Amino acid sequence: MTTELICAGFGGQGVLTIGKFIAKAGMKEGKNVSWLPSYGPEMRGGTANVSTVVSDETIASPIVSYPDILVALNQPSIDKFGASVREGGLLIINTNMCPRGCLRTDLQIIAAPLSDIATEIGSPMVLNMLTIGIIIGKTGLIKYETMEEDLTSFMKAKNPELLEKNLIAIKRGMDLGSK
Repeated sequence: MTTELICAGFGGQGVLTIGKFIAKAGMKEGKNVSWLPSYGPEMRGGTANVSTVVSDETIASPIVSYPDILVALNQPSIDKFGASVREGGLLIINTNMCPRGCLRTDLQIIAAPLSDIATEIGSPMVLNMLTIGIIIGKTGLIKYETMEEDLTSFMKAKNPELLEKNLIAIKRGMDLGSK
């Protein structure tokens, strides 16, 4: 089983963190992983993206050309990567920032106002964890327990209030993904 993922959005939305946490969780679960961020001067406000691969087999290349999953947090991300998603793949769309969406009919699409949901949970900063929850709920690519453990060890002393909101966001995303 090999799953290739691209997460893309504006710099500051946490797209690189999505890929990093999925890769770390996959590694803790004994899988082979790669994490390849792509950003430059666009990091603050422009489009940033990350390619992540999680596999039971050796990964030949960290470059993802035809992702199984695309997390698109803004319209330029759909415009750039939407056509390359494998037929039958998963497209996660933040409808708050993707007014045109995607016209493909051969994909599984989960479209929700993710920015609004993150704000409702209590912080726009949990948007990325919301998408990780959707991936867990829809695909089971990684386990919630692994994410909870990793996130807790990373944030418990640093920001316990945001930790709780992140865990709520993951669970809310899992609910969205499982529908």
